[in-house]
Amino acid sequence: MKVLLIGEYSNVHATLASGLRKIGHDVTVVSNGDFWKDYPRDIDVSRKTSKWGGIMLMLKVMSLLPRLRNYDIVQIINPMFLELKAERLFNIYKYLRTHNKRVVMTAMGMDWYWVYVNTHLKPLRYSDFNIGNETRTDEPARREQQDWMGTMKEKLNKTIANDCDAIVTGLYEYDVCYRQFFPNKTFFIPQPIVMPTATDYNIDNANKDNKLKLFIGISKNRSEYKGTDIMLKAAEDIARKYPDMVELRKVEGVPFAQYKEIMNGSDAILDQLYSYTPSMNPLEAMSKGIICIGGGEPECYEILQENELRPIINVLPNYESVYNELEQLVLHRDRIEKLKRESIEYVRRHHEYVKVARQYEKLYMKLLHHEKQIK
Repeated sequence: MKVLLIGEYSNVHATLASGLRKIGHDVTVVSNGDFWKDYPRDIDVSRKTSKWGGIMLMLKVMSLLPRLRNYDIVQIINPMFLELKAERLFNIYKYLRTHNKRVVMTAMGMDWYWVYVNTHLKPLRYSDFNIGNETRTDEPARREQQDWMGTMKEKLNKTIANDCDAIVTGLYEYDVCYRQFFPNKTFFIPQPIVMPTATDYNIDNANKDNKLKLFIGISKNRSEYKGTDIMLKAAEDIARKYPDMVELRKVEGVPFAQYKEIMNGSDAILDQLYSYTPSMNPLEAMSKGIICIGGGEPECYEILQENELRPIINVLPNYESVYNELEQLVLHRDRIEKLKRESIEYVRRHHEYVKVARQYEKLYMKLLHHEKQIK
């Protein structure tokens, strides 16, 4: 198959492309590298920060469009799949739809369905937009609500969701938000991770070094929204309480390659307080035997049909939960090796990139076969 992947979210498309190529497909990735993270891509569509950045990108995209034709599958990472205003993306989407066989949209991050469902319907016990029945009122949450609800972004998201051939959800949370609206074309496929070589596994460090090495990545302008501020405070307080037993590593706004270098050798990663499920960065860490402290709710395991492994240290969305779980890990070091080994096996079992690529391949073939039946 000839596959075009447009846009990027935390290395999903770049990794998926590698998996699809491994099993024999022709894949092109068009993206901005997910901003400063700078993930690999075949065609760069980064927007310059200059005054004329939007116009320059629009001209570049228009010149690219003739090359983005005649693909079997076009997959966009989000309704806002390019760094252009929503108003400009309607016609670009229509062009892609017209000149290619099938279009897939992934639900991997911020969009109208994620914002609306968690703000108003609240099917999750907690999320980026609610804690129980209470709607979050902090500035980052309000900003996203204003950005997506009652705007052209909402209209674009609804247009694409209704028009595309399939919607792929990458986490349990996103599946809940989309499946109630599109039960017949919503498909859950886990996120893809390239398993490291055996020499990159990090299992025995905690036994060789007296200190528990904690790692936390801080996203620019999203610390409060993702709960990183709360997790960071809990980790700092634990490090202060146990200075001879804990080492805290912090990183902010660096390219992915540098991020991985700093993360390597850690024992545990703190990530996304309001999540039910580990996303790409903690999964990358887990594949190397780094324990995830974050989202590991029962639904996370159920959607994967995982009945044995429980490698994630699940925390509730508050300071006390994070602090207590960290303290338990510090005081009960005998848990660490088992959690590390289970983390590696969990990623290998459910997220190995070729295995995930075959799930996408199966969906793509189903969509193309359906097209032949229609003809």
